Amino acid sequence: MSVKELDFDSCYRAVSARDARFDGRFYTAVTSTHIYCRPICPARTPASRNVRFYRHAASAEAAGFRPCKRCRPELSPGDPGWDHRGELIGRALRLIDEGVADDGGVARLAGRLHITERHLHRLFTTEIGVGPLAVARTKRLLLAKQLLTETGLSITDVAFASGFGSVRQFNATMKETYGFTPGELRATAGRAVTDNSLTLRLHRRAPYEARTLLRFLQGRAIPGLERVDETGYSRAVPGGTVTLTPGPGDVRLEVSLDDTRHLARVVARCRRLLDLDADPEAIAHALGETSLAPLVAARPGLRVPGAWDGFEVAVRAVVGQQISVAGARTILGRIVGRAGRPVEAEGFTHLFPTPGELLEADLGGLGLTGRRVVTLKALAAKAADGEIDLDGAQEPGEAVARLLEVPGIGPWTASYIALRALRDPDAWPAGDLVLRRAMACLGIPEDHIERWRPWRAYAALHLWSSQ
Repeated sequence: MSVKELDFDSCYRAVSARDARFDGRFYTAVTSTHIYCRPICPARTPASRNVRFYRHAASAEAAGFRPCKRCRPELSPGDPGWDHRGELIGRALRLIDEGVADDGGVARLAGRLHITERHLHRLFTTEIGVGPLAVARTKRLLLAKQLLTETGLSITDVAFASGFGSVRQFNATMKETYGFTPGELRATAGRAVTDNSLTLRLHRRAPYEARTLLRFLQGRAIPGLERVDETGYSRAVPGGTVTLTPGPGDVRLEVSLDDTRHLARVVARCRRLLDLDADPEAIAHALGETSLAPLVAARPGLRVPGAWDGFEVAVRAVVGQQISVAGARTILGRIVGRAGRPVEAEGFTHLFPTPGELLEADLGGLGLTGRRVVTLKALAAKAADGEIDLDGAQEPGEAVARLLEVPGIGPWTASYIALRALRDPDAWPAGDLVLRRAMACLGIPEDHIERWRPWRAYAALHLWSSQ
């Protein structure tokens, strides 16, 4: 939905009803107060003559509105529209979340997407109403606002953790955009700087079926890299560790990082890993009217397990070909132990190897067949030179086509990678034996697969979870 497509009456009805289904889809700006809010804001509904609606928080801020301190727009769940349409603008936003615009500006962002800066700016202006730098700045400011309100990080650490180049720039931008300094915000929030703790709340739409997602990740947890149980997920990441604990209304993220400048990237990857930006109502509405209705009713809010790193999922998929989940887990643990960088963190031993590290590693004697080693090396080579980009820049169809060029990667493997790493909601691992068995047990004919578009990835998860 572009900025031109927001329907005033529909948006105003959603705001009047404080309808949580629209949280993160648009923002309500009030001309009499110069404040913008989420649709669920508990404040009194403003008169329609004083209201403007914006597709993105950056658009509201560019028009001179400040975020509400009651409903806190920085806590909005992500817009699922960007995630499931597979458009260029969605991939650009994913790279902005990864900090690409902060590190290299619009030039680097456009370069990763293989388009011109002018074309990128035109797309953003049409879809969102502002350019990519304005979007990146708003994301930095909203993350900073959350850090100032919820954590004990010093203002200096907050400035760098949210992507600002200096404390002076951070102070000036906050004052110019919001009308108050970081210190003033912290004082009003009543947060004392007592430690260097870093715990954030990651919001999502309800319902959220965390148990099934954690069970999926637990069965595939790589020794030395991850720990998963029925309460949460932990892993080693470059420069530290993360722990994710789903709760009744949000997911608690506990972070330990040597360099907090990477925090925005960590938050974005955690959201994708746990599929926090999905739209469960839209998915349930589509699949609940098909032969999957009993499964959808049994597990409302089921999510597709994502990926911390796209290359990591690709390696997992290759290793898991034609062997059990437990067997793949064992071999992956050996690969990580040999090729991954050692870490000094309690309960963890290594990071997952980068494409370059895997390319240089000796993979003999780990239980891999010779053909599998050739596949992994070819995959690592293509990822290392940028021919395959599994972290958001490459169009999903093109990435799948490049994957299929790797010897030993067929349609099932490429589709599984698309499902988890590329976040394609319509990916379907054709030929999967567990899916076939589940459909046979439920008496679902093969031709029903087409009826599950564009949510076939979620259909696959429902079927896998039913076994």
